[in-house]
Amino acid sequence: MINMKPHSIKSISEYHRVLGIPKPEHPLISVINIDSITNRPERVSIKVVFDFYAIALKRMDGIKYKYGQLNYDFEDDGVLFFMSPNQVLNVEIFEQEMSKSPSGWILLIHPDFIWNTPLAQSIKQYDFFDYSVHEALFLSEKEEKILNGIIENIQQEYHSNLDDFTKQIIVTHVENLLSYCERFYHRQFITREKAHHQILIRLEELLNKYFNDDHLISKGLPTVQYVSAQLNVSVSYLSRLLKVLTGQTTQQHVHNKVIEKAKEKLSTTDLSISEIAYELGFEHSQAFSRLFKSKTNWSPLAFRQSFN
Repeated sequence: MINMKPHSIKSISEYHRVLGIPKPEHPLISVINIDSITNRPERVSIKVVFDFYAIALKRMDGIKYKYGQLNYDFEDDGVLFFMSPNQVLNVEIFEQEMSKSPSGWILLIHPDFIWNTPLAQSIKQYDFFDYSVHEALFLSEKEEKILNGIIENIQQEYHSNLDDFTKQIIVTHVENLLSYCERFYHRQFITREKAHHQILIRLEELLNKYFNDDHLISKGLPTVQYVSAQLNVSVSYLSRLLKVLTGQTTQQHVHNKVIEKAKEKLSTTDLSISEIAYELGFEHSQAFSRLFKSKTNWSPLAFRQSFN
């Protein structure tokens, strides 16, 4: 795909026009049925940026999406992905390669719709709106039916006569939808075991290389932000994934590696405690000693003496 300036879509109404469908019944929230889209060029490569949230359940071949650093080929049923305002989505369409009609839905939510509601803040806490999460949500048939039911409720509500209760009812449905997505992502941490264990393997390789390449003296201990960036996932996503799979956070994994290296140096070298602390990236040996004792119930000196 050639490098091009992203096309900015400012409103939900504008996005409806781009897709060749009637204007939305509500200017700040809309559910688009993908099979109703009429503007499907034979081949196109575009970058788009929305000024609103988008949650999409899509089933289609012949279309490739790049979101963050990950390419999605929508050849599987029940693949859900999420976008926040101002994120870039790359789209490549190969109409001649489509073997079946696309289907699914797109929920569009403008930030103004949820302004001054608890959802305005809580929606930012969902990891799956961060495109460095690097993974779509793969739904089972049962899970897909649950989300489809919520989407139908949202549609029915804004199709009805708007009143003082409409906004809060729709917001409640959206909160319900996001809560289910959170549950399904948690399930995916467990069921997509191979993919997630590959992250664990990469984490171990990353920490081993960092601790063996003398980065500690020049850069200090690896931060959670550094580890997440190297693995190309968000800080919160990696922490939650590790917590589900291992019961430990990213920082605990880093500390475990520190203790492993410290034990090695304490038992096989004559370096002083201060020298070992320095080589492990600590500015002050007291901080190293506190961490070592909190993890082992031994002081570094007592651990060394236990080998004599």
